[in-house]
Amino acid sequence: MRNRAMTVGLLLTVAVVGLHAEDWPQWRGARATGVSTEKNLPERWSATENIAWKSPIAGTGISTPVVSGGRIFVTSQIGNGISRQGPRLVQGADATAAGERALRTAAKDDGQVWFVVEAFDRASGKRAWEYRLAAEGALPAVHDKHNLASSSPITDGELVFAWFGTGQIVALDKAGKLVWKRHLGQEISPFTINWGHSSSPALFGDLLILLCDHEPASYLLAVDKRTGKERWKVDRGKGRSSYSTPFVVETSAGPELVVNSSERIDAYDPRTGAFLWHAGDANRFPIPSPVLHDGILYASRGYRSGPYMAIRPGGRGDVSSSHVIWNVPTGAPYVSSIVQYNGLIYMATDNGILSIADAKTGSRVWQGRVEGVFSASPVAGDGKVYLLAESGETIVLRAGPGAEIIARNSIGERALASMAISEGRLFIRTDEHLVAIGK
Repeated sequence: MRNRAMTVGLLLTVAVVGLHAEDWPQWRGARATGVSTEKNLPERWSATENIAWKSPIAGTGISTPVVSGGRIFVTSQIGNGISRQGPRLVQGADATAAGERALRTAAKDDGQVWFVVEAFDRASGKRAWEYRLAAEGALPAVHDKHNLASSSPITDGELVFAWFGTGQIVALDKAGKLVWKRHLGQEISPFTINWGHSSSPALFGDLLILLCDHEPASYLLAVDKRTGKERWKVDRGKGRSSYSTPFVVETSAGPELVVNSSERIDAYDPRTGAFLWHAGDANRFPIPSPVLHDGILYASRGYRSGPYMAIRPGGRGDVSSSHVIWNVPTGAPYVSSIVQYNGLIYMATDNGILSIADAKTGSRVWQGRVEGVFSASPVAGDGKVYLLAESGETIVLRAGPGAEIIARNSIGERALASMAISEGRLFIRTDEHLVAIGK
């Protein structure tokens, strides 16, 4: 009973300590589900209307801004790394005309590549501080639609953790001062993965958990968030790859760390790294992360029109038959994660197809074309679902099975990062700016 209370306390620490109720401290929000509990969220805006502020970002990248207290944190890259043209999400049409194109570069005259963490004032958008880290060692090649600043930062309200595609990671305090740093690409194994690293860190109690599924080596690493020292490490074998962010859930049997990888979905004990269960088949490019609602995991696997499923956590071993509630073999997005909101699952695929499914059965209740190329994951709140296209247009839906479009709002700039929601505002990171929507 005491261990159980300690576990619950650790999980509550992740969500509560040092954080305000309206914070968005990690990719996909306080519960990592993409859902906000706030009310009176904006419905309509443009590049000039209903904009609270718009601030330039030092570099470029596609990481999501995170919000804690009075600060917004965002990461970027300055300087040209090694990129190569990769496949486009738009198939059988002109990708450029659809708004899909290479990431703009922020070049340095001396050829040095820098990684940047910036803090902005939530109310005014004024830059509070900036921390720069020189890229070290050989730079891994990436898809030309992103760079080495694709992992979203995460904060516990006291420290900010920023991870980059070389394997370099820093912990900064609230004033932007370095607390510790490591270079996993040099210490353990090169960060070599087709199209470039994008997994973001996860927090569990006093642990910072990092998924490193790359070609030379695949492993999960948990470090002390205050010192960066290793607490546990699990070898996952060679040949695995993952672009997904690990996700911690609470079950009656204890906490579970869920990982979407190329081989299958795996779950570990986040306290020790002990393996718990697995489900699903191989998938070539696993990018999305699962979400949890009312004790059920909803997971999409990624790749072109991949599968999506509902899993009851808490099992052991192969749970494909015992704990998979339903499985739909096709129809999920390549890149973006799903959102479960008010009993429905929303998915915007790469070619502009919106699907709405019943969370209890997985069956589609609506499907149709809404136009757009969607890399950002949808977010929801206040009875609305927000779908951000790469063109910078956001489709605002009224939540429900009918896919009623309230508005189509263009911000006029390319945007691949998922939105953040905090204190009644939406925060969108574009190629060049951080934008606060809603006055």
